[in-house]
This record gives sequence, structure tokens and C-alpha cells, in this order.
Amino acid sequence: MNIEPIKTEDNYLMALQRLEVIFDMPVGTEESDEADILGLMIDGYEKKHYPVEAPDPIEAIKIRMEEMQLTQIDLVDA
Repeated sequence: MNIEPIKTEDNYLMALQRLEVIFDMPVGTEESDEADILGLMIDGYEKKHYPVEAPDPIEAIKIRMEEMQLTQIDLVDA
């Protein structure tokens, strides 16, 4: 196992490719441990370089209502 820090976009892409290869390895193997470490490193890189902002609360409710096919009337206690 030769793991290096993810410092560049190229490092990130290489880590993603490697993770894809070893993702389903049996638990307890060296590859499984490598996948765990790569997953944590990839997650850290993505949080730093591709942050996802929390949605506006009202928009989040509207999206969820649409997913559940609800209208405003459905939310009123009858």
C-alpha cells in the first residue's frame, strides 16, 4: 500500500480511479484498508475544494414536498 496525500486535482483523480478498483475488496484485506483511507482522503479533498452549501430551508421543504407529491393543503392539520 503506497498512499500519498491528495494535494492536486491529478492526485484526486488518481485516488478516485484507485478507489474504483479496490472498492469491493473483502473486509480485512490490505486493499480494503487502503480503500478506507482513500475514502477519507477523497472526502476531505472534496469538502475543501467542492463544498456543498446547505439549501435554503424553504426551498428544501418545497423540493421535499414535490418529491412526496404534496401540496400546501396536505400540510394543514384538518
